[in-house]
Amino acid sequence: MATMNISLPEGLKSFVDDQVAGGGYGTSSEYVRELIRMDQDRQRLRVLLLAGAESPPGAPVDSAYFASLRTRLAHNTEA
Repeated sequence: MATMNISLPEGLKSFVDDQVAGGGYGTSSEYVRELIRMDQDRQRLRVLLLAGAESPPGAPVDSAYFASLRTRLAHNTEA
């Protein structure tokens, strides 16, 4: 695993220390890794949302659509 040193103002360091103490993280590195993972997830979601917004409209979702999903699910769980 690579190492990276990060300088923080005292206020941010205190915040990170508080999050580690009260948030179930063993170290500040674990906390920062989790923040980075969440940011990666957020960026992937943004890409997907923008792609969806730029795509042509799909078929309408109505009660018949949900009924067909329930039927497919029922057939898939019977096996």
